[in-house]
Amino acid sequence: MTRKPYVAGSFYPARKDELLHTIEDLVEAGPARGKAPAVAVVAPHAGYMYSGPVAGAVFSSVEIPAVCLIIGPAHREIAPLFAVQTEGSWLIPLGEVPIATPLAELVMARCRGVENDEAAHRSEHSLEVQVPFLRYFRPDVAIVPVCVSHEAGYDDLEAFGKGAAAAVRSFGGPVLIVASTDMSHYVSQAAAERLDRLAIGRILDLDPRGLFDTVRDRRITMCGYQPVTAALVASRELGAAKADLVKYETSGERTGDFSQVVGYAGLTISTRLAS
Repeated sequence: MTRKPYVAGSFYPARKDELLHTIEDLVEAGPARGKAPAVAVVAPHAGYMYSGPVAGAVFSSVEIPAVCLIIGPAHREIAPLFAVQTEGSWLIPLGEVPIATPLAELVMARCRGVENDEAAHRSEHSLEVQVPFLRYFRPDVAIVPVCVSHEAGYDDLEAFGKGAAAAVRSFGGPVLIVASTDMSHYVSQAAAERLDRLAIGRILDLDPRGLFDTVRDRRITMCGYQPVTAALVASRELGAAKADLVKYETSGERTGDFSQVVGYAGLTISTRLAS
């Protein structure tokens, strides 16, 4: 099964030349630093005109391996807690990106609550918007897409994260985990910065339980906190030692309207200790 693009032409350009030009501009706006290996990244999933500078900064700062496990929130109801696509490919304007079936099957085998559900991905944008960046930096990239239901509790996410780490270890080759999320939604700039700082702090501490509880207790409208929680669990299992904030912005910095903004954070998680 080849999944057709759902948000090409709205969240990002539908024409290959326009998309390449857009990504090139976003990458140029990224931080001037060498690429480093990473266990995971946290990247936003809004339209490129809003969150693209943050996504571009994140993906331009890390090495992209040949296989990426993308974990994103389901913005619509899905049947399983975790929906994976195990076969086929995803079509984007830059070409066809294959599913990494061997890793997908390991995720199915190691993680509870996971079902092979291609339909769950057809109209979900949170994973799709990551793929053009991955393909741009790694033309031979293959992906394992996982949609996470909003009904997933902490125990479910912890079990998935541990299972995903076991799957990555069994796979044997380098895998980058991409956790897809936007931060606070439709609050003032000041509120977004204050609330997002709390959630980002838990990510920087590599504290999955703390992130989950902070978002719930403070009612932070971070749509992908569950995928990020799972990614933090997996990262710790895989030896993560530090997290770094690459870039933080809000939609207000794109639109000029700071009365109701959406926050975007880009972070990297690696095994290297801070110097």
